[in-house]
Amino acid sequence: QVELVESGGGLVQSGGSLRLSCQAIGQIYRINEMSWYRRYPGKQRELVASISAGGSPQYVDSVKGRFTISRDNAKKTVSLQMNTLKPEDAAVYYCNADVQHSPKYEYNYWGRGTQVTVSP
Repeated sequence: QVELVESGGGLVQSGGSLRLSCQAIGQIYRINEMSWYRRYPGKQRELVASISAGGSPQYVDSVKGRFTISRDNAKKTVSLQMNTLKPEDAAVYYCNADVQHSPKYEYNYWGRGTQVTVSP
């Protein structure tokens, strides 16, 4: 079993910055893709950014140039640096990871979510 522990959410003024972090804890052979999603009230979770095991990032258009995803494979962490935050970025942010417990099987895990609030 694996737990994804998120930190770094909070309240920030429009134009400000926050850094989210997520650490994978548990029986881990290898972590493949790691991602950040967000969910607005009453909506489905949407992908914000993802990063491959090799470090290749992808972003949704609305955050390109403002958010940066990174990972540290040795520490089993993924981070999301969010700059120039806008009120529409306010949501609950979730960490997601594809984790192998052995060479054969991969499972998908979610964190519990961290609230990001952006005041106008």
